[in-house]
Amino acid sequence: MKKFVKLVLNVHLLVFTFLVSTNELYAFFQETQEKESFSKYSGSVVDSKTNNPLVFATLTVENSNISTITNTEGEFSLKIPDNDTYKNIKVSFLGYESRMIPLIQLSAKSNKIKLKVSVTKLSAVDLSVPKDAAKLVLQTLQKKGDNYFEDPTLMTAFYRETIKKRRKNVSLSEAVVNIYKTPYTSSRRDDVTLYKSRKSTDYNKLDTLALKLQGGPFNALFVDVMKYPDYIFTEDILNTYKFSFDRSTRVNNRLIYIVDFKQFDNIPTPLFKGKLYIDAEKKILTSAVYSLNITDKESASKQFVRKKPRNANVWPTEVAYRVDYREKQGKWYYGYSNVLMTFKIDWDKKLFNSTYTMSCEMAITDWEKNLNSKLPKVKERMKSSIILNDEAIGFSDPDFWGEYNIIEPEKSIESAIKKIKRQLKKVKPSTTHSIP
Repeated sequence: MKKFVKLVLNVHLLVFTFLVSTNELYAFFQETQEKESFSKYSGSVVDSKTNNPLVFATLTVENSNISTITNTEGEFSLKIPDNDTYKNIKVSFLGYESRMIPLIQLSAKSNKIKLKVSVTKLSAVDLSVPKDAAKLVLQTLQKKGDNYFEDPTLMTAFYRETIKKRRKNVSLSEAVVNIYKTPYTSSRRDDVTLYKSRKSTDYNKLDTLALKLQGGPFNALFVDVMKYPDYIFTEDILNTYKFSFDRSTRVNNRLIYIVDFKQFDNIPTPLFKGKLYIDAEKKILTSAVYSLNITDKESASKQFVRKKPRNANVWPTEVAYRVDYREKQGKWYYGYSNVLMTFKIDWDKKLFNSTYTMSCEMAITDWEKNLNSKLPKVKERMKSSIILNDEAIGFSDPDFWGEYNIIEPEKSIESAIKKIKRQLKKVKPSTTHSIP
């Protein structure tokens, strides 16, 4: 248990410090609206029967790369160019029937989109559902050597880090990183090098308070459950969880078991709860969505807040994670992850508190086998304690970012990747495997 708690503490810590100066030039996010006018839509995505929020449900505008995901309360906010408001929006969530909704049917606020559970008719072969959900999870973890990358791999990834005060964007950092991925059976940790980065911060909206996310791309990378199971499922911690089978579903003609997990009521340490999506035939974890069980504010605060102002109390109200895996030539690998954290700051002698949301996400854009097991020089390796916002250098290197020199926080990470892919091809050697 102590080992587990220590690992959690090392995943990501927030630093709250007062700003000494505000002389850094920042770009206002409103600049992204100069060329186009937008319509905003907000609401929630829920289960049609229980009305429970669907965390990290995906909303995508058809024939575009505009998309977003819901937060841990199932809420979403989406900004659509006015010339696209005639289109439909696809709402999807693993294990549920997708819906296609015309944007003209949505109101500006308080939309409540209900998704129905996808009922899968199982064949005679499918009916052999395991009786022990915990055993299935253990077998899945043990089979990572059979199902996931077994060769050292060099990956290129796009990383984004966002800070919002309530619903206002106040800071955004983006980076292209190289990930020296070790085999899934190796105990060696992956190495990361920073290739390009930039940031935009509106200090006027930060209440003279700087929020910094320690860990940078490592926050997203360590959500790779199959590579780093010790951050959530150590051998001794497995017994503190209750595992149970939810319904089964199909994804790309694959039968997927959905396993729910949560900590037993008599376990005081804040652990996790969520869903694991496991390929029934080969016992492959294809996706995981989970969140930290925050019942003890003081304990949760100690895990995530390293330093704070004396005249304020700071605590997390939600901490959620998502990881998706992709398959290539019969082997699976880390493809995308997302971390979402919301914090409340209760100031002394102030009537209202402040709410900040910090999120980071990372998606793999290209990879190739690292056959000679080449590793970066020590001085080039990013530290797991890095604060990307300190490392990024604003809008320098326009030759790389090109015409997309304005960070667009309302656009999806997929959109951002598409925009810089040409620049990546120009300045980086071509890879043997391209991820669409």
